[in-house]
Amino acid sequence: MRTCEEPRPPNGQSPIALAAGQSEYGFAEKVVEGMFIVVNSITIKIHSKAFHASFELWQLQGYSVNPNWQQSDLRLTRITDPQRGEVLTFKELTWQTLRIEADATDNGDQDPITTPLRLITNQGRIQISLKRRTKDCNVVASKLMFLLDDLLWVLTDSQLKAMMKYAESLSEAMEKSAQQRKSLAPESVQASEFTQQSWSQPFGVSPNASSIGQYFDKHDMKESSYHLLISHLDLHICDDSHARESGALKHGMLGGAIQLTFRRMAFDYYPFHRAGDACKHWVSYSEAMETRGQWAKKLVSEFQSKIEKL
Repeated sequence: MRTCEEPRPPNGQSPIALAAGQSEYGFAEKVVEGMFIVVNSITIKIHSKAFHASFELWQLQGYSVNPNWQQSDLRLTRITDPQRGEVLTFKELTWQTLRIEADATDNGDQDPITTPLRLITNQGRIQISLKRRTKDCNVVASKLMFLLDDLLWVLTDSQLKAMMKYAESLSEAMEKSAQQRKSLAPESVQASEFTQQSWSQPFGVSPNASSIGQYFDKHDMKESSYHLLISHLDLHICDDSHARESGALKHGMLGGAIQLTFRRMAFDYYPFHRAGDACKHWVSYSEAMETRGQWAKKLVSEFQSKIEKL
């Protein structure tokens, strides 16, 4: 894989549906979704202007699950609501070992002496939820949860600085990609708003369809989101050996280290959330967020009033 200077155009319709000669969610999609995939080892190499990285996975498994993240009858791994014209599907990826390594490129803006960044984890899993339109199989919203158990990470100060530079080098490409997604989002946002209005005022719906709608709404993704949850993280940061020998020892200084322990550390990212919108559907919703929401709505209304005056 290689990072793009300019984001690529959207993928369009599902290639599975097009290959099967259909334009909507149907039998071909269900067959592919029902596959159980096992890969002994996989290597992904990423090249960027400032660094190159590699991801190595061992004993990778991918399969469909029900909304409670349990393997069951394949008919229970998707929820289709004809009234909304949408379908929910749930996937899970697991692996035994994950190895991540990143290093600066020769033509990058990094320092001439850099230490490769390495991270090795044990068992982990990714839970993926997708909401698609049945008429064209386009993804309306998605939810991705990256779950790790115990994680031990030893970093030197030079590695920490390099990691910050790697993240900075990716920020420009990610920002351009986010701007492209947001520019294409209004159509789907308007469609979701219309759908939510139709949910709040159902008419002519049979009891069976109503129960399906309630079950769909229970597991629905109101907006796209990405989550990282680490059960236990031990982070060790220590000074670099060559820096200590060249500088610290000459001045009679000793090296040092910092150990940080995190339990149930979580990161939640909602890229398409608009200022002032409700947050009750968020994973880590609390009353403090409700107070923050009222404060945000007030700021948005003040901003809108200023724009109207201009």
